[in-house]
Amino acid sequence: MSSSLAQLKAAGTVVVADTGDFESIAKYQPQDSTTNPSLILAATKQPKYAKLIDIAVDYAKKNATGPQEQASVALDRLLVEFGTKILSIVPGRVSTEVDARLSFNKEATIKKALSIIKLYEAQGIDKERVLIKIASTWEGIQAAKELEAKYHVHCNLTLLFSQVQAIACAEAGVTLISPFVGRILDWYKAKTGKTYDSTTDPGVSSVKSIFNYYKKFGYKTIVMGASFRNVGEIEALAGVDYLTISPKLLEQLSNSTSGVPKQLDAEKAQALDLKKETLINDEAKFRFLLNEDAMATEKLSEGIRKFSADCVTLYNQLLEKVSA
Repeated sequence: MSSSLAQLKAAGTVVVADTGDFESIAKYQPQDSTTNPSLILAATKQPKYAKLIDIAVDYAKKNATGPQEQASVALDRLLVEFGTKILSIVPGRVSTEVDARLSFNKEATIKKALSIIKLYEAQGIDKERVLIKIASTWEGIQAAKELEAKYHVHCNLTLLFSQVQAIACAEAGVTLISPFVGRILDWYKAKTGKTYDSTTDPGVSSVKSIFNYYKKFGYKTIVMGASFRNVGEIEALAGVDYLTISPKLLEQLSNSTSGVPKQLDAEKAQALDLKKETLINDEAKFRFLLNEDAMATEKLSEGIRKFSADCVTLYNQLLEKVSA
């Protein structure tokens, strides 16, 4: 019998590697790969990636003036260097994240996204192979809307925890969203003290609801479940568009031959009785409905703080190197 990983792919789900480690990416042969500041920070602690840091620092010294500007340029260049190497392994796209500290600044997010695309193009990478990751704030979604429509830059809206965010992203015409399954589960376990399985997991339920809504109303935005705590969550979402999975869980799926039947079906979703909402042009409504969802509000803020902190850590490491 084929592995659970092979069965997941056979169910129509595109498997994406959630890592910055090249060896793990090559081992599991995913279509795409996603990165974020936390994954890049973890990867840079491994000696085998020291050369990538040197490349970024050398580039910054030649293309920027003053330690602070050089460190900022080196950070962007480092993210792109990782992305470029990843794209030499995967046949599809890589997701590269905009600095999370810009999550509430539409214009700065657009500017940073375009600068990242420019760095990729300088490496010979077409923008079609890059997804710019942006936090699913009101400002982030509006930035993505403009990037997609005006500049034809593909976006991955991350730190997504609610139907409200998902609806606005679909209306904005973004290429892909990353609803966070495991972090939703973490919140509910902490608040309720309950134990959940894959049939009651609130993170799994959230992704199913988003998938069904998108397919019901014909949205083209890709649903890519992310942030998993166990293989049960992954198997419960077989049939969803994409899943981005850590190397640890990819290993478990690869070594298992448990059955992974298709759970989500676009055709069945079209028959559901769902109400269509409009949010993309109503900031007050979006903010109020998001605020009404305590889990989504708290996890979005927490995620931005964590990614911002890891950006600062990377920046400070690079600042030391450019100043040496």
